[in-house]
Amino acid sequence: MSVPYFLTEERVAFETLWHPPAFTAQKRAKYLRLPGEQVAKSVLLRGPRGFVLAVLPATRHVDTYALAAALEGPVRLATPDEITDVFRDCEWGVVPPFGARYGLQTLLDDSLDADAMIVLEVNAHNEAIRLRCGDFERLENPRRLSFSDAPKQTITKTPKHEKGE
Repeated sequence: MSVPYFLTEERVAFETLWHPPAFTAQKRAKYLRLPGEQVAKSVLLRGPRGFVLAVLPATRHVDTYALAAALEGPVRLATPDEITDVFRDCEWGVVPPFGARYGLQTLLDDSLDADAMIVLEVNAHNEAIRLRCGDFERLENPRRLSFSDAPKQTITKTPKHEKGE
């Protein structure tokens, strides 16, 4: 079942967003001209008791050490073959955000505000949906945790010859 159909059946307000194929959440944000904090990505992880799905802002990275502590065992990123095996109804490489539909526990990063609108990839690299994070939580009932690294600020120095010195 497609995600838009599922959301319609559940009477959840959402907007379908079509864009050029994007293979990363940051690229999706760029194509949709949205800040990366408004675009969430889904990451399939292998935890101590099987696969789990992590949903976090596009601008952040999964902190596997924090998750290992919360899940009480080692955590690693799933391989491309594992992603394909789990999400057989999606385009190759797509990790949809509704883990419960695949028998997976879903984890939602604390940095995502329940009242905010978020954009999520669905079944294809050129399709996304925008909905309220609280509606996503109501449908998915994810476990809220703090498991992402904040983006690092890069400080670059301008060479003296470019400053005119």
